[in-house]
Amino acid sequence: MSRKLPPVMIVAAIALTAAACSGGGGSSAQPSGDGKSFEFWSFTGIDQKASVEDFQKQNPGVQVKLTEVGSSVETAQALTTALAGGKVPDLVLIQGDDLPKFVQQPQNFQDLRQLGADKIKGDYLDWIISQSTAKGGEIIGIPTDVGGMAVAYRKDLFKEAGLPTDREEVSKLWPTWDAFIETGKKYTAATKKAFVDNAATSVFHQAVNQGPQKYYDPSGNVVYATSPQVKTAFDLAIKTVQAGITAKQSSFSEGWSAGMGKGDFAVISAPSWMLGGIRSNAPDTKGQWDIATIPGGAGNWGGSYLAIPKGAKNPKAAWDYITKTQSPQGQLGHFVDSGSLPTTPSVYKDPKLTGKKDAFFSDAPTGTIYTDSLLGLKPFLIGPDSSAIGQEFVNAITNVEQGKGDAAAAWQAALTNIKTAIGK
Repeated sequence: MSRKLPPVMIVAAIALTAAACSGGGGSSAQPSGDGKSFEFWSFTGIDQKASVEDFQKQNPGVQVKLTEVGSSVETAQALTTALAGGKVPDLVLIQGDDLPKFVQQPQNFQDLRQLGADKIKGDYLDWIISQSTAKGGEIIGIPTDVGGMAVAYRKDLFKEAGLPTDREEVSKLWPTWDAFIETGKKYTAATKKAFVDNAATSVFHQAVNQGPQKYYDPSGNVVYATSPQVKTAFDLAIKTVQAGITAKQSSFSEGWSAGMGKGDFAVISAPSWMLGGIRSNAPDTKGQWDIATIPGGAGNWGGSYLAIPKGAKNPKAAWDYITKTQSPQGQLGHFVDSGSLPTTPSVYKDPKLTGKKDAFFSDAPTGTIYTDSLLGLKPFLIGPDSSAIGQEFVNAITNVEQGKGDAAAAWQAALTNIKTAIGK
């Protein structure tokens, strides 16, 4: 995300690099052709390297060539280019918002039913596995995680500001997003420092993912311009910017990553998959963080899928990785290790999950916090252009935050750019 290349250059560079070189973020070993090894494309920021290394330790002799391509959007762009050119990896991680456009072209992927997906699809949340199922019934992806929501906050910084530090008391500070903004004003007034990292992802992306309808209605019609949920979330983000409580650090940028450790902001909205990133970006802050309830109480941001492109040379090896790492017990183990919330409800009552306390986050009971955040969720439809639509809203909010856009004109500017981007 920190590389400021134009999109076309990004895609070209990624495609060439991924096709020709060793893994940018993980093992440099080449697939050995032994039927066990494979090439794997992932996106950055989620420490996929650790998962691959763990898999290789448990499966001696298997080589995984991991390439951390770029952001989730850049990875999807690179995959699109690779599918068109015929040079594809054996396995690819696709973020949930980017998945629908690939589901519309199931002929480009292995139908995982042929490898055994029919036998395991019942292991996953119905509304999650349905997102990777094409109209013809083809299953093109197996879900790796779901993005239950919460807020990570710095206890030490809250104490300095005279705010409560106990997670239950902190949660009571913001039953609504308006109350969250008011809390931020109090923090900034007391410390003269930013309260939250940014408005686009820590407010808009959270609020827009908390209702039953987002950019598409249940019938698949585009409604981003008329959805009250979207407009409310956008207005909340602009209100957050105007309150002067953001650090103006775009998520996943170098400044954002460094800011976690330096105390540049006290709060970051943290879906379950974000926890690993906080640990790796700010290792010296162990015990200074805690986790509170998200304003509104429930929601889901993110979640990803593992897919095998049609032209994969080692599909069985890739499928073996999927079945071993994404089984209910595999996902439970990954949650215990990294905090990524399982998509397999059979483990939601497992003592390893319900009893999980994360020492880095002041022994917060992450298992119950994140599963509770899913209980009140009414799943919304993710459409083929959800990623592009969301990005334009983020761009408009960020422009205002960075002083490059007019708050009063931001909504209309976003609508205009979305229509240009998707044609409707």
